[in-house]
Amino acid sequence: MNPGQNNTDVFKSGYVAIAGLPNAGKSTLMNRLLREKLAIVTPKPQTTRHRVLGILSDSGYQLILLDTPGLLKPRYLMQQRMMETSMNVLADADLILALVDLSAKDREPELLNQALGTIQVPKLLVFNKSDLSDPLPSDEEVRRLAEVFGCREGLCISAKTGDGVKNLITSILRYIPAGPPFYPPDQLSDEPERFFVAEIIREQIFMTYGAEIPYATGVHIADFREQEGRKDVIEAIITVERESQKAIMIGKDGKALKRLGIQARKGIEQLLERPVFLQLNVRVRKKWRKDPNVLRQMGFS
Repeated sequence: MNPGQNNTDVFKSGYVAIAGLPNAGKSTLMNRLLREKLAIVTPKPQTTRHRVLGILSDSGYQLILLDTPGLLKPRYLMQQRMMETSMNVLADADLILALVDLSAKDREPELLNQALGTIQVPKLLVFNKSDLSDPLPSDEEVRRLAEVFGCREGLCISAKTGDGVKNLITSILRYIPAGPPFYPPDQLSDEPERFFVAEIIREQIFMTYGAEIPYATGVHIADFREQEGRKDVIEAIITVERESQKAIMIGKDGKALKRLGIQARKGIEQLLERPVFLQLNVRVRKKWRKDPNVLRQMGFS
């Protein structure tokens, strides 16, 4: 019997949204559930900017997992669009996983509570990063906070190690309706290759550069050409807000940008399972994170 299947004759399918503050481990949990690296993960908070859909198919169920941008108080238009994306995804889901970082000082984040309080969708409270917490919250505390957040139940897991994830699937399936699968069983996502290529480049920017550079940077795939018998050609435009940021991105004699390109190309080739020629160009657009036209080009509708 598969984890969480109480009746093998009933197939279940539904949308499961993962919500939480930045750095709660939403993308790590999604990748753990899928057993594939689909969402980019970095040590820095606010890495996820878009809704990322992943499809977990088994013999008795299909879960459409939705990784969302971390909940925050928007300071500019891009963050406002990110929050709108998160709230729309949560409102349309069959179930919400409310992630709370056990390693954080605040185990009762007000912003998460406020966001969930406006949405009438079944919720599970998921305490993540149990591998970094000693001691773990008591069963009584878990039940109390589940009630505070309006959740049906609560449990502790570690998305990093996988501890407790089977129990999480069991809990999820209790609240997923019966129904046919939405996607073919071998499909992992509904996003195009362009989307994941841009995300891989962004991930490497977060891993390569410090300070404010990753947060002031956007990536747009300007050209993606498949060539039979030859390498695919991918041109990516990296947008920053100031000339000083562009100089840092490129580095002395172009070495920083070259290093970024090498690491990004490795990830892209692993994703596509074929060789590519990757060209990176850096442009400056002042206050692009507040410009609706640039945001639209980068997928912030």
